[in-house]
Amino acid sequence: MNKVANALYASRKILLILWMLLIVGFGFYAAKLPSVLGGNGFEMKGMYKDTEQLLVNKFDVSESQIIVLFEKKDGVSDKNFQKTITQYMQKAKDKSDASKVDIPMASNKMIKGSTAYGIIHFNHDDGTMDKRVEKIKKLSAKEKEVNVKLTGGPIIEKDMNTASQADLAKAEAIGIPVALIVLLLAFGGVIAAAIPLMIGIVTVVTAMGVVYFFHPYTELSIFILNVIPMIGLALSIDFALLFINRFKKEIQTKSVEQAIKITIQTAGRSVIFSGLCVFIGLAGMLFIQVDIFQNVALGGMAVVFIAVLSALTLLPSILAILGTRINRLRILKISEQGGQSRWRSFATFVMKKPVTMTIVSLVILLVALIPVRDMHLEIPSSEALPTKYESRQAFDTYNDTFINKNTADVYFVLEDKQAMLNEKPLKNAFAFIKQLKEDSLVKQVDSISTALNVKSSDQLQAMLKNPQISAQTKPAVDSFINGHYMLMKATLDTDQNSDQAKDFVRKWKGKHSPFTVHIGGYPKFEQEIFDEIYKKAPYGLALVLFSTYIILMIAFRSVLIPLKAIIMDILSLTATFGLLVWLFQNGHLGFTESNIALVLPVFVFGLVFGLSMDYEVFLISRIHEVYHQTKDNNVATVEGLASTSKIITSAALIMIVITGAFAFTDVTPVKQMGVGIALAIFIDATIVRMLLVPSLMKLLGDANWWFFTKKRDKSSPNKQLKS
Repeated sequence: MNKVANALYASRKILLILWMLLIVGFGFYAAKLPSVLGGNGFEMKGMYKDTEQLLVNKFDVSESQIIVLFEKKDGVSDKNFQKTITQYMQKAKDKSDASKVDIPMASNKMIKGSTAYGIIHFNHDDGTMDKRVEKIKKLSAKEKEVNVKLTGGPIIEKDMNTASQADLAKAEAIGIPVALIVLLLAFGGVIAAAIPLMIGIVTVVTAMGVVYFFHPYTELSIFILNVIPMIGLALSIDFALLFINRFKKEIQTKSVEQAIKITIQTAGRSVIFSGLCVFIGLAGMLFIQVDIFQNVALGGMAVVFIAVLSALTLLPSILAILGTRINRLRILKISEQGGQSRWRSFATFVMKKPVTMTIVSLVILLVALIPVRDMHLEIPSSEALPTKYESRQAFDTYNDTFINKNTADVYFVLEDKQAMLNEKPLKNAFAFIKQLKEDSLVKQVDSISTALNVKSSDQLQAMLKNPQISAQTKPAVDSFINGHYMLMKATLDTDQNSDQAKDFVRKWKGKHSPFTVHIGGYPKFEQEIFDEIYKKAPYGLALVLFSTYIILMIAFRSVLIPLKAIIMDILSLTATFGLLVWLFQNGHLGFTESNIALVLPVFVFGLVFGLSMDYEVFLISRIHEVYHQTKDNNVATVEGLASTSKIITSAALIMIVITGAFAFTDVTPVKQMGVGIALAIFIDATIVRMLLVPSLMKLLGDANWWFFTKKRDKSSPNKQLKS
C-alpha cells in the first residue's frame, strides 16, 4: 500500500482532471439511462419464453396487448354504449397501427353491466410503442359517453418507470439533506461534511453512465434506477466518512503529504476490503439466470467498483488540494475526547457482563426472526404500482370484474415430427387431451376437440375429408393446429400464483409423451422463476460466505473473527426478514398489507451482507491494530470501539437515512428494499456492533487472534500494516 499511496499522491492533479472528464462524459449517458429501462426484469431463458414465442409465430398470438376499460356514463343507453365502444376500438386500431383488436359484444363475456373491456394487439415493438400509446390516450380523452382507461403491459411498464423516477427524486429529497446533517454532526464543518456528498453524487452519476452501455446486451430493469443510487450514495458516503475522519486526525500532527499517504495505507486498505466484500455479495446474484438479478448485480458491482475507485483516487486528490482547509467553515464544535470516553465506558460496561449481553442480544434477534416462517414470496406485478396511477386502477377493475381469480390458464403446444393432422399424431394428441382432462386439478380443456365438438381423431379426420365441412371448420382448425404443432389450453381449478399451479406444470413437464411438449402460461412463468432462484441461490450464497471468510481471514489474520462475523450477519439478516414480514405482510405501523417481493431476500442479503462487513472491517481493523501494539485483547476491544464507534455510528446512520428514505416511496418492492436495508443496518450497528461484538470478543479472549499470533512470530511488528 505504501507504493500505491506514493503513486496516488504524485498523480493527484492528473487524477482530478481525469475525474472531471469522466463526470462530464458519463453524466451525459446517465441522463439517458431512464430511456433504456423497461420491464420488471423477470425474464429468463426457458420453456415459458420459448412457448410464448411459439404462440406468436405459429398461432397468431400478439406479443403485447393494451387493455381498454370502458365505463358507461349515466344516461347512456346500452345500444349507444356498444356503438361507442365499437367505433373507439376501430379508431384505436387505425391510429396505433395495431395488428388487430378484440371488440366486446353484447353476447360475450367482455361486457358486464356498465363496464366493458377491449384488447388492442401488437405483433412487434419497433421502438414506437410510446408514440402509439400517446395517440390512443388522445383518442380516449375525446370520448364523451364513456370513461376510457388504458392498462396492460406497455402502459404499466411506462408508469412503473415514471413512478421509479419519482421515487428516486423523493428519496433523494429526504435522504441527502438528512445525511448532510449527520455529516455536520460527525465533522462539525461544512467543507468536511460536503465532500462525502459530492463523492457520492459523482459515484452515482458515473455508475449510471457506465450502466447505460449495458443496455444493448441485456434487458435493464427499471429497478436499477433505484438500486444504483441507493447503493452508490450510501457506500460512497461511508467510505468518504472513514477516509476523511482518518485524514483529519493525521493532519493534526503531520504534513498534508504524509497525512494523505497514511490515510490511503490505513483507511484506504479498509475501503478495499470493504468494497471487495460488497462486490462479492452482489456477484453471488450472477448465478441466478433471471434478468433482474443479472443486471442489478452488474449495476451494483459497477457502482461498488466506482465507489472504491473514487474513494482511493478522487477523494485523496481533493483532500491533498484542501489540506488543512478541510477544517474551515466550522459551525459545530465537536469534542472527540468526550465522544471516545462515552464509548469507552459503554464498551467496558458491556464487557463486564459478556454472557448476559450475549443472551439478551440473541433473544432479541431470535424473537425478531420468528415471523420468517410465515413469509410468502411473490413476483411483483401491477400491484407494485401505486394506486394513484390510472393503469393500476384500470387493471384492478378489469381483474375484479372479468377475471376469475380462482382459476389459472396453462397453454400446451404439442410438437411432432409429422404434421399434426396425420393419423398417428392426431390419435396421440386426442389421447393427450383425454389424459389432461383426467387430471384432478384441470377444470376445463380448450382444444380442437372442444372447438369442433369431436370426441376422437377418427371423427375429426372424417370431417376434414369432406370438402364442404372442411371449409367451414378451417378457421377453428387453424386456431389450434399449424403444421407440426397443436395448441390446447388447460384451465386449472386453482389460483395462478398457487403452489398447486406450479406443481402442475412441473409434473406435466416431466410427463412421458410421444410429442415434444411446450408449456406456457403464467403458472409456468412463476414456476421457472421460483425454481431458478431456489436452485441457484445456494451457489451464490456459498460463494459469498466462502469468499468473505477468506478475505476477512487474510485481512485480520484470524480464524474465529471471520466465522463469528458471518454467523452474526446471517442471524441479523434473518431477524430483518422477520421484521419485514411483520411490517408488510401483517400490515403493521401503517404499512399496506402486501406479500414480500420474491427478489427481496436475495437483494437484501447480497447488498447488506457486504455492506455490514464495512463496519466489521472498520471496527476489527482498529481492534487488530491496538492488539498488535498491546497484545491485550480486552484493551484492544475497548480502545477499538472507543475510537471507531462514533464514525461507524455516523456511517450506519447515513446508510439508514439514505436507504430508509425509500420507505416513503410508492413502488412496493422499492419500499420494501429500502426498509429492509435500513432495518438490517440498524440491527447490525446496534445489537451486533454494540452488544454482540464486545461480548464475544471478551468471551473468546486471545483465541480471537489465533491465526494472527501464530503468524506474528515470523515477522517483525514494524512490517505489519496498520488498519
